[in-house]
Formats: sequence, structure tokens, C-alpha cells
Amino acid sequence: MSETVRTHARVRASELVGRNWLNTGGKTLDLEALRGKIVLLDFWTFCCINCLHVLDELRPLEEQYSDVLVTVGVHSPKFEHEADPVALAAAVERYEIHHPVLDDPELDTWKAYTARAWPTLVVIDPEGYIVAHLSGEGHADGLAVLIPELIAEHEAKGTLHRGSGPYVAPEATSGTLRFPGKALFLPAGRGSTALAGTSDDGSSAGATAGGAADKGSWLVTDTGHHRLVELGTDFQTVLATFGSGVKGYADGPAAGDTASAQFNEPQGLVLLPEDVAAKAGYDVVIADSVNHRLRGLSLTDGKASTLAGNGIQRLLETGPARVDEEGAGFSGSLGSDPLEVALSSPWDVVWSRKLNAVVVAMAGTHQIFSFDPITGAVAIIAGNGLEGLLDGPAHEAWFAQSSGLAEDADGNIWAADSETSALRKLVIADDGTITVESAVGKGLFDFGFRDGPAAEARLQHPLGVTVLPDGSVAIADTYNGAVRRYDPASGTVSTLARGLAEPSDVIVDHTQSAGSEPLLVVVEANKHQLVYVPIPKEAQQVDEGASQTHRPKSPVAPGPLDLTVRFTAPTGQKLDDRWGDPTQLKISSTPPELLVSGGGTSVGLLRTLELSADVPEGVLHITARAAACDGPETEDGEIPDHAACHLYQQDWGIPVVLQADGDTELVLDLRGMD
Repeated sequence: MSETVRTHARVRASELVGRNWLNTGGKTLDLEALRGKIVLLDFWTFCCINCLHVLDELRPLEEQYSDVLVTVGVHSPKFEHEADPVALAAAVERYEIHHPVLDDPELDTWKAYTARAWPTLVVIDPEGYIVAHLSGEGHADGLAVLIPELIAEHEAKGTLHRGSGPYVAPEATSGTLRFPGKALFLPAGRGSTALAGTSDDGSSAGATAGGAADKGSWLVTDTGHHRLVELGTDFQTVLATFGSGVKGYADGPAAGDTASAQFNEPQGLVLLPEDVAAKAGYDVVIADSVNHRLRGLSLTDGKASTLAGNGIQRLLETGPARVDEEGAGFSGSLGSDPLEVALSSPWDVVWSRKLNAVVVAMAGTHQIFSFDPITGAVAIIAGNGLEGLLDGPAHEAWFAQSSGLAEDADGNIWAADSETSALRKLVIADDGTITVESAVGKGLFDFGFRDGPAAEARLQHPLGVTVLPDGSVAIADTYNGAVRRYDPASGTVSTLARGLAEPSDVIVDHTQSAGSEPLLVVVEANKHQLVYVPIPKEAQQVDEGASQTHRPKSPVAPGPLDLTVRFTAPTGQKLDDRWGDPTQLKISSTPPELLVSGGGTSVGLLRTLELSADVPEGVLHITARAAACDGPETEDGEIPDHAACHLYQQDWGIPVVLQADGDTELVLDLRGMD
């Protein structure tokens, strides 16, 4: 039988140090104030989709053990914008975080707890000692075993104090929209006002509201209110709402005050072509992100339905990405029943004329999916599931939390790849073959605000993209608060607008609602509004520099480096060795010359690397994986048939600096202790 993921050493927890506290009513917390509680430190950053998954994984535990468990979010930023305290406060509200959050912009507490990856969890017992150190997501089951163990132990010792925790709810934002995500133009005749019947004077209901009857309307994912809102072209007049506004999951009537349908942080949405909508029985496809589903909305009868997804976050059901020795991942159909397919945080959707399907930015698995509204077929069309920036054949390409999609006149798909601060392009051949190219962006830790030649230009966590009338591409450069423009003809980047509050989407408006020229409609998430932005004749040229995420560099010596990744299966699970070693390491480096030997993929969690003496510094890219299964062992020590199994994976990018007196070993924790 496996042992619990605990240490037998008595390691005192370090003090919690940062700039400020949120969700405490203005109080400063320290470990002494938390003594007597089980404390769960969640090292996170609000750009990180895996961190958002962990927030949702922890909610049931926080509710179940509310009198003994205190979760403390330690926000350790990756991007420059995330170090802005106003942006952090908005993110804490946006994601409905109901526990104290420590603002750690200088990574002081991150370094004290030797965190190396987002997300990292550290468990502290009621006496102030560290008992577990976990990397990645998917640890809720293990924590559900560990927490009762700690409760029993410390109740017996008299060191557990039950009672309410230090969380104090902040004042909520009020208004029609709350952190809107994406927007969609509904042409005249396609919006809900076309079906609203007639009023007493015989006119179409909503015909004059905001100019909706003759100019169309806008359907917005009101993400923070867990619903959709249809607005007139003045962006003020509410023509209809869809969804009850209560966070959850339910199909059924979605329109109006009697709606029972529920969404959970809906994001992207796309209007199907009329002939496809007539056959499918619904008009709009919605990326229902936290429900891990695609939903359908009929604007004819106002009903919501589920199109794809079983509600299980894909990484928890199918495990992490698997690639062959050439770096190719699985691509193709995911089965005959779309409601049995696990999805992971779908973030945006767009209709592809070449594929005759909805293309889906599956942010949680760093891949691009497709969905056929007629047959229900779900398929992976690009990305091997590894996070990063790598071009080439679709099944070998790497993406990083793609969050915005747009189709150009040639039928190719542009993607805003947020975690690499990149603009990517899926080139779709006439036979359906897809090749991935990068227009802007360098890697996971490179960002900035720089215009000019695309190879040197920098973005910062873009979430939206659209194609302009001249064929150039406008980008919602979210963390720079700007709309940027990439011109494929000249290969240059420029700035169209600045001073926006986390723009999450950008769309070309041809309605001439605010003048004779086409405008941009920008979803300004942190101001809870849609705004019109003119397309300037002369774009700005901005150079505020290029940056890299600065994390502590580990001093290592040139030559042999012994790598150990520690993993302990949680109580009730056992490493699944029925078909050989169930653990694996995949290792590479930037620059490639840093790693003389020891790279590649092979079984085991121990490996000796050879580091070059000619490279002064770089980054080691390490992916560790382990498989464990539930259930007590049989008499012969085997895992029972039909046991539920779990895959654990974490990716690390370890910055290193080479020096003669540096370390000759590197120890990482997948599930274990530092």
C-alpha cells in the first residue's frame, strides 16, 4: 500500500511576506494568526489556466472543511501586468476567489517556499510545519485524504482550532456587464429581436432599441455574471439576456427573467451560417469555459443545450499530453458521442469555411479542436498538448493557452496564443492539411510592448484577434491594454489604440453606427463595457522594450547534474507498474547547446544531465509524469482490475546559471517534499 504524501521531517514553514493582502478586510495575516488551522498555500498567477483549474478543484475542499482549512493564495506574477495591484484585485473578483490572497510581486514568499512552477501547493499543519509540497493540478483527491488525517492527528493533540477563517468578502462590482469576455455581431434578422413578436402598435419588439432592427445587435458573454447579454448598437440598451445568471450547469429555457439555463464563465461565441443553424437546430455555439463544454443557443426559442463535453476537465480524465519520439501527438476524431468527450477550458470559437466546422481554442490542453454541428464530431486538429511555441505540422506544433481565434479571407485561422504572447496562424490547405506558423512571439517567458519588425516585436498575453478589411490582423493585446496590428504584407507590428483596461476581444464593426468608416469594437473587460475604437489612418509606433519573466536562477556547475523528481502516490493509490515503469521524464534546454547529453524522453524520474561549460546560462525544460491507481492491493500485491487510475504531470522551466561552485544535483517535487 502506498503511503500518504507527507514528510517525517519537521520543516518549519516560512513567514508569508508580500506587498499587500486581499480578501482580509484590510488586515495583514501571518502564520501566527493562522496557527491551529490547516493552511493550504496556493502559488498562482492569474494568467495561468492550470492555476484557474486548481482554484475550481479546491472549492469543494474549502467548503467541506471551512472550519479547519484556510487556503491562502500567494499571487506570484509571471507577466509585468500581473504585478499591478489593481489588476490583481480585479482578477480576484473576476474568478470569485473566496480566500485570502497575498500579493507577492517580488516573489519573496515564492522563493522562501522554493516554488518552481505555477501552480504549486504547500500544506502547513496546525503547528506551523510543512507536511506536503505539490506541483501542478489534479491533487484534490490526495488532499481529500491528507486533510482528514491532519484533522484526526491534531484534534487528538489538542492543536486544532475550529471556527471561521480570516476571509472577508470585498465589495462586488455592479452594472449590466461584469468582466465581459467576448462579443459577437448579430446581423439584422438573426438576433433575438427578430423573434420577439410584435408590440401593441404592431411594430417588432425591440425594433428601435439601440438601432437593433436595421443595424443588428451585439451578443456578449457576460462572463462575471455567468450569462449572455444582447445589446443594441449603442452598447447601452439591453435587448435580451440568456442564462439565469447563477453559476452552474443546466440546459433548458435561457431567455428572460424565467430562465433556468446556467453557464459558468462563458467566453467565446460564434454565429453559425444560416443553413448550418437550420440543420443543427441552434444559432450560436458558446465556449462554456469552466463547465468544460460547448453549449448551443437557439435565438428562435431561447433554449440552451449541450453540444459537446462531459463536464470533466480533460487533463483529469485523459491525463497529460502524450507524444512520440518525434514530438507528434494524437490528432483526429475523439469518438462518436460528443457528450462523452472531455474538454478543457474552451476559450474561443470561430467558424471555418474550409473545414466546415467550428474551430475551438482549447486553452486548458494547449490545443486546437474542431466541432461539426451537423454530425457532432469532435476532433483535435492542431497541437500535441505540450505547452510552448513550436511551429510545423499541426500534430507536432506546440501552443500555449490559445484564447482568441479569427478566420481570414483565405480561410486560414489566426490564433492569439496568450501564454507565449504570440500571434499564430493555422494554414489550412485545400485537402484539410494544417501547418502552424508564428507571426509574432518568441517563447513562454518573452513579452513586452514593442512595435516594428515582427521578429523583434513583443505582445503581452493577448486574448483576442480579428482580421481587418485590408487583410492585416488586429490583436487585443490584453496585458498591454492595447490593440495592436500585424501586417502580413510588410511583416511589421504597430499600435492602433492604447489605454484600454484589459481588452479581451476585438471585432470589426461594419454597421456604421458611429460614422461612415468601419470601427473596431473592443471588449474592455476590466471596465465592464464594449467600446468603439476608430481604425487610425496612421498607426502608432511604440517601443517600451522586450521583457522576460524573471524567476530566481539556480546556480549549477558545468558537467554532470543529477536530476531527481520526487513522487509519492497519495494514500489509497499505488504506482501502476503493470506494464513497466509508470514514470517518465522529458528534458530539453534553451539554448539547445546548454544540454550536452541527457535530453529526450525516457522512463524513470532519475537522470544525469551533462551541462556545457561554454554556455553561461539558460533554461532547463523538464516534464515529469507518473501514473497511479486507486484501491487496496490484492493479496499478491497487484492493483485490482478496473481500478480508477490517475496521471500526474508537471512542466518546469528552470532558469540556471553555470558557475564552478554551483550545485551538482537538482531535486524537484511532483508530489513530495522540498
